[in-house]
Amino acid sequence: MSAHVRPLGDRVIVKALPKEERTKGGVILPDTAKEKPQQGEVIAVGTGKVLENGTKLPMEVKVGDKVLYGKYSGTDIKLDGEEYLIVKESEILGIIE
Repeated sequence: MSAHVRPLGDRVIVKALPKEERTKGGVILPDTAKEKPQQGEVIAVGTGKVLENGTKLPMEVKVGDKVLYGKYSGTDIKLDGEEYLIVKESEILGIIE
């Protein structure tokens, strides 16, 4: 990501991992039939969520983590021709290990 964007608070920038282009039976899917990917790699993380008492809750995810997120999570953005997703850490369902 050549454009430097630092997410604020508990937000995370994710780059979607490529989705399989064929079904298990070998049928090639056209772009219109493909589902939005729900796995991605963390590209940047914010500093963490500030709690009501003023303390900062550190982020659980870090740059390079492979994560699962909800189908309709976050906001799509485009930087330097690449597509990314900005999500709150709470919208991340898990880290793929």
